[in-house]
Amino acid sequence: MKIFITYASVGSGHFKAAQALYNYLKQKNSNLALRLVDALDNSCFLFKSIYSSGYAFLVSYLPLVWALGFYITSIRLLRPIVKPIHFIINWLNTKKFIKCLIQENPDFIISTHFLPLEVISCLKKTHRIDSQLITLITDFGVHPFWLSDATDIYIVASEFSKQQLILNGVRENKIKVLGIPTDPKFLVRPQRSILTKKFNLKQDKFTVLIVSGSFAISPIEKIVDLLYKDVQVLVVCAQNKRLFTRLKRKNYPHVLLFGFVDNIEELMAVSDVIITKPGGLTVSELLIMELVPIFIYPIPGQETLNAKVLESEGVGLTLKNAEDIKGIVLDYKNNPEKLNKVKENIGRIKKPDTLSQIYNVVC
Repeated sequence: MKIFITYASVGSGHFKAAQALYNYLKQKNSNLALRLVDALDNSCFLFKSIYSSGYAFLVSYLPLVWALGFYITSIRLLRPIVKPIHFIINWLNTKKFIKCLIQENPDFIISTHFLPLEVISCLKKTHRIDSQLITLITDFGVHPFWLSDATDIYIVASEFSKQQLILNGVRENKIKVLGIPTDPKFLVRPQRSILTKKFNLKQDKFTVLIVSGSFAISPIEKIVDLLYKDVQVLVVCAQNKRLFTRLKRKNYPHVLLFGFVDNIEELMAVSDVIITKPGGLTVSELLIMELVPIFIYPIPGQETLNAKVLESEGVGLTLKNAEDIKGIVLDYKNNPEKLNKVKENIGRIKKPDTLSQIYNVVC
């Protein structure tokens, strides 16, 4: 059986979901002919640069412009105009990807990004490929770009996502609520006592993990300033080197700093609360780890929807003010029953078996 897992290298979530699924299927069944394909790698250079860099620029520096574009392209009345334009742009700039699909004609195509969907839909409708198409939506909300007549199965994160598809005319029997794929390492939970020794932390001290992403320096620095005296703080600065340098110079007690990490699951396992952006993959990971979230600076559109869905389930709060964040953290610290209530809600909605269930769908 030949399976293509396609994504677009825009942000990290779509790739991480595709990679987790690719690795799991490869390990589970060595007889599968698998390919992990970035649709942008098979597009023209200018299109790829604008598509990936443009997204990063807008969400980092012009979030209101991004929000406007997101909501305009979500308006039902404008779809007859937006969809054809979107299709033509994608078709003209993904000729190599199209050629690859026609030549290979895989049995299944699983897409974790909406970019390839219209192209694949056209190829199926014109009988140039006869692949089964699985659309794997990597957020809890559903933007209209995810909708494709050629999709045979939609895999979604939640019942809310399912209802959004039904409202958009998708038949219920085409929708499976299986969750968003995450690396299996998040299912392996090391003992906290072992991790506290590894990171030289106090086992009985309340611990907060801050994942900074591309946030500005000042808000994160202020949050650390307000928290470090009362709790242990772990800060993952990732590519934000200036933030790492600023925090390093302050030499806070009870604060551990990290740049890029490949063991985020360990940092999650040793923490009580996480302060982060509500990206689809991040949300899925913290749900599996049963880590109580506080969301900050969501990207307008997909991340604000993720946060709203989680809040409606009694999981997570979206806060802007550093003093408010401190207040909620200390409330969780001083009232463990509130923390445990959120964890109960997480246990009700988390989807730890996503990979195995997708394998059952395909194989």
